[in-house]
Amino acid sequence: MKSSGENEWTDYKSIDDVPPQEWDKVNKSKTFTGKLFHPSDKHNPVTQPDHYNKGAIEAIEAIKASMHPQEYKGYLKGNCLKYLWRYEYKNGVEDLRKARVYLDWLIKEVAA
Repeated sequence: MKSSGENEWTDYKSIDDVPPQEWDKVNKSKTFTGKLFHPSDKHNPVTQPDHYNKGAIEAIEAIKASMHPQEYKGYLKGNCLKYLWRYEYKNGVEDLRKARVYLDWLIKEVAA
């Protein structure tokens, strides 16, 4: 339930009260880094696993910000190898898709 204050985000008693339209508006704004996730967003275990999307920034963005560019490239390469190494024994195609996501991120970093 929205209160009558001036600030849009403090007008709500709980973050759960914020409607999807407000999340979308902030998500499209240029006042923050990252993607906001609303509980109605669809779960994608490969590109946006729920357990890495808590708060206003995705874990991968925080990891990138905490590392030197060369360290981050090594992190991405290591995750590609991890998922390629284990796909036959753990999650099959899902792990191959995760490896592809990390490889795509690595390609983007190297090409930049």
